[in-house]
Amino acid sequence: MYYNWFECKISYVKMMEDGRLKKATEPYLVDALSFTEAEARIVEEAKVFISGEFIVKDIKRARLSETFLGEGDKYYKVKVSYITLDAQSGREKKTPAYMLVQASTIDEAKSRLAEGMKGTMSDYVVESITETKVVDVFPYEEGKEKTNE
Repeated sequence: MYYNWFECKISYVKMMEDGRLKKATEPYLVDALSFTEAEARIVEEAKVFISGEFIVKDIKRARLSETFLGEGDKYYKVKVSYITLDAQSGREKKTPAYMLVQASTIDEAKSRLAEGMKGTMSDYVVESITETKVVDVFPYEEGKEKTNE
């Protein structure tokens, strides 16, 4: 399935564990066809877990070539470079790609990436793995069609 990810930042007043109220701005990823649809989807999703008012502060495209979602409470952005041979010069060429991996630790993210990339025919090298601030990811649910409404 092809995903078209948008990072949506939501700003709202959050109740802290000690009872204090604090203004928070948190990023979420939403699969959508357009900026308009991304905003509509994140508003619907946010209504479920945010009580009170909130605003969508920012929406931007998330340039991700793959996502490996599953178990884990963190999201890691992985930079992978595919290694190809330039036909004209005969030199190695690295082409970067960014992926999102859901896991609990960096080691778990590394192994989930390796598992997901098992069937890849291209050679690749993992350039970096960094923890993101993404709070949650909302792909389209299986069986629901994307529409241009």
